[in-house]
Amino acid sequence: MQYPKKELREAEGSTTVFSAAIMDLFTQDLSLDDLANLPLKDLAEWLQSKGRGRFKDPEGLAKTIQRAVRSSYRLDQVVSESIDMILGILVREIRSLEKAVKDCDQGIEDLVQTVPEYQCLTSIPGVGPVYAAGLLAEIGQIERFPDQTSLAKYAGLTWPKHQSGRHEAENTPLTKKGNRYFRYYLIEAANSVSRHLPEYQAFYRKKYQETPKHQHKRALVLTARKFVRLVDTLLRNHQLYTPPRSVIEK
Repeated sequence: MQYPKKELREAEGSTTVFSAAIMDLFTQDLSLDDLANLPLKDLAEWLQSKGRGRFKDPEGLAKTIQRAVRSSYRLDQVVSESIDMILGILVREIRSLEKAVKDCDQGIEDLVQTVPEYQCLTSIPGVGPVYAAGLLAEIGQIERFPDQTSLAKYAGLTWPKHQSGRHEAENTPLTKKGNRYFRYYLIEAANSVSRHLPEYQAFYRKKYQETPKHQHKRALVLTARKFVRLVDTLLRNHQLYTPPRSVIEK
């Protein structure tokens, strides 16, 4: 069967070949002809059931799958059976790894629940157990750092000045120094926070519009630098996040 990766990605209500619903479909005891001739409504209902109702257009997705099946190259039966067996093995391995990740995430959450600083970070909208645990693991004791500037430097979120006369460059590269794991968690957490807090969303958009090059990457890294100040304040003062007064008044 033709691997419909591109078709699935571009379909209405797009998904991927690694989604639970599509992997279940690949391992069903159905031939290509069975799948191609399955009533569209039945396939759409099956997809919506396996996808837990998340597909916006299950019928459109079903059409995409059947179109890929009908245009696929038919393999010899022996080869087809071998590929089906390999696909089944790979799907089981993927599911096993997904379960391991889920168990690991749960273990991390159970462990950090006992750490007071964990509550400080998870009080920030958009910062979940994994991001909070990752940040705390890399920071250790906040007292190790004199201020938020040194904390940002530890993450490598600092920039050398590129200037000539009165002109200072807008696009200057990171120093490439610091703890890359800490930097990763800061950037990922900041990306999530910018989707939950209007203040960070506005800051990201402002930085995005300031330059025509590397817009997303630049805006995200600068948002992470801003996020460092919030992390430092909450941990240093042992306090929970509270929204700005203007947000509360609304």
